[in-house]
Amino acid sequence: MALRAGVAGGVLSTIAVAGSANAATAAEPVTETIEMPTLTAALTSKVALSAEATQQAADAYQYRAEQQSAAEKAVKDAKKAHKAAEKKAEAAAKKKAEERAAAAERAARSAERTDLSGVQTAAATSSSSGSSASAPSQDVPAPAPASGSVASVVSFLQAQVGDAYVMGGTGPNSWDCSGLVQAAFKQVGVDLPRTSQEQSTAGTQVGTSNLQVGDILYWGGQGSAYHTGVYIGDGKYLDAANPSKGVVIQDLSGYPADGAVRVL
Repeated sequence: MALRAGVAGGVLSTIAVAGSANAATAAEPVTETIEMPTLTAALTSKVALSAEATQQAADAYQYRAEQQSAAEKAVKDAKKAHKAAEKKAEAAAKKKAEERAAAAERAARSAERTDLSGVQTAAATSSSSGSSASAPSQDVPAPAPASGSVASVVSFLQAQVGDAYVMGGTGPNSWDCSGLVQAAFKQVGVDLPRTSQEQSTAGTQVGTSNLQVGDILYWGGQGSAYHTGVYIGDGKYLDAANPSKGVVIQDLSGYPADGAVRVL
């Protein structure tokens, strides 16, 4: 029994010593092996990486926003440029149309002058072959005696104000200059030649300083006029002006005539 007691005591002592040693060993990591600096550096590195990624994302977002803004501005600028180009093209087309109309009018007037030259040549030939000098040319009829009133002529002309100008037009809603003058005097029984050149020689030359209502005004030389109108008083005249104006009343001071003839 004594031996057993001794053995048992020895075993218990050994266990107690081992337990104390194990307890000391278990507590040692808590008091001596925590590496806070190493953990703090890793965390700092992770935080730094996260901040850098966030900044990169912000930079990328800002870059995309700037790209979108630039694209929107480019679209607006392109629209403005397109509208400006359209306006410029419209203005150029309008100008070109006006130039074509003016060129056509000049060509027609030139053709009228050529026709008149042929008429004058024929008249001269007829005269040299023994025809009476006082006999009128068949192509340029002598003015008929007045059988109507100036008031009727002016009334007819005023009724056409606003009608269109068309080269070669003789009515009823579109006219050229000589076509309108011819139609107006036809209302009172006066048969005038068709062209401006012929009309400038159809009556008595009265000049422009002694005008009366109903006198036919012409621009250009006598026998080579390129435009005609009718004096209506108060320094004004009525004519089929051009494609852009049509039939209008105008102030003679703005476009003085070169001559005038009287048939009434």
